[in-house]
Amino acid sequence: MIPVAGYAGQTVGVLGLGRSGLSAARSLRAGGAEALCWDDNPEARGRAEAEGFDCLDLGAEAVMGRLSALVVSPGIAHLYPAPNRIVAAALLAGVPVDNDIGLFFASLGSGSWAELDVPPRVVAVTGSNGKSTTSALIAHLIEAAGRSAQLAGNIGRGVLDIDEPVSGDVIVLELSSYQTELARALTPDIAVFTNLSADHLDRHHGMGGYFAAKRRLFAEGGPDRAVIGVDENEGLFLDNQLSAGQGDDRVIRISVERKLTGHGWNVYARKGFLAEWRKGRQVASIDLRAIKGLPGAHNHQNACAAYAVCRALGIAPREIERGFHSFKGLPHRSQVIAEAGGVSYVNDSKATNVDAARKALGAFQNIRWICGGLEKEGGLGGLSGALGAVRKAYVIGREAAQFAMQLPGVEAEVCTTMARAVEAAMAEAEAGDVVLLAPAAASFDQYDSFEKRGEDFCQEVLKRL
Repeated sequence: MIPVAGYAGQTVGVLGLGRSGLSAARSLRAGGAEALCWDDNPEARGRAEAEGFDCLDLGAEAVMGRLSALVVSPGIAHLYPAPNRIVAAALLAGVPVDNDIGLFFASLGSGSWAELDVPPRVVAVTGSNGKSTTSALIAHLIEAAGRSAQLAGNIGRGVLDIDEPVSGDVIVLELSSYQTELARALTPDIAVFTNLSADHLDRHHGMGGYFAAKRRLFAEGGPDRAVIGVDENEGLFLDNQLSAGQGDDRVIRISVERKLTGHGWNVYARKGFLAEWRKGRQVASIDLRAIKGLPGAHNHQNACAAYAVCRALGIAPREIERGFHSFKGLPHRSQVIAEAGGVSYVNDSKATNVDAARKALGAFQNIRWICGGLEKEGGLGGLSGALGAVRKAYVIGREAAQFAMQLPGVEAEVCTTMARAVEAAMAEAEAGDVVLLAPAAASFDQYDSFEKRGEDFCQEVLKRL
């Protein structure tokens, strides 16, 4: 646990008592603060009360007047589409609003941190797609090279739940736009921007607000080094803002769409090969084609980002290459769950938006595609031109028929349920086919999370083999 610094003897409100909220409350208490908690869910309040926390309606004027700060969980709206009522009360009362990420960065260097021989370093990863795989891959490569790493944030443990770092430790954080938008302190040593595509637009009031939330990771604290995906205009713009010129190697540019051979520091992947260029010459190359844990161009982009971070940490290319080969991938992200009769079964339930699904579809051939769910803003137009490898679509979700109508030129069967979709796809699959779950939609019409959806797919496949 990381005790929160700066609030000893003060009272701090904690709104939302899921993983990050309870973690923040514990860390505030460990740092000498009183944590007053609230969650609209009585069961969540009960769990906090069982740990000795007082749960009071933080929106009450008398309670709000006691607070030095309000710590808000990521899922709670603080601006768009409208602030939560307790957040709105804090804004009116002038109570600073923060989250656990802000508390973590504000507490860096306190306690035993300053006494370590080699100060811990923090790598923070954001972007629309690939954050989890990139973060997990960075941590894996660091450990494979014989160093110490901890993985936290939007993946693994809550950021305040990590162990007290040891000398030379690297803390790898996956950060969502919800987390970067609100944190009052953001000071990573290395910051990564993978890519940007339309997502969470209602929460950020459009693409401009969404990009602005991501950009804060680079603008607020000024990382020592930035790894920037430049395959979208937003990445190119961010690179331009951070770099002092073509020779500035504080920015490492990454791409899977073009060769980057300028005079700065560049890492790109083309036709399955990763190349590192620095000061106008190639210094390393890795063949990614045989690495089963990183299939497809989207995973090659993740590999480029992780490679760049590890090179910035001083890890040699050959050590990174060995680490690539031992990486097994993450559940629900291009996860090969079975191979039978010449047919591969791949779970990419994390492909919750059109861009992620497009990338998953580009990674395989002869696809029996299970798709559908709660459609996101913007529709399915972004899949145009990406369906050439799809032999047939098997559509799930409460609005499966409407979803199927948006797939012109693709044979589509309205299945509604996962069980029916898997049954139909497996019955029709032939040797050389890939049965791929890449929904291009959120899961909440039928499942509590994309993880539950992916687990259902896996169970339905495995029980039929």
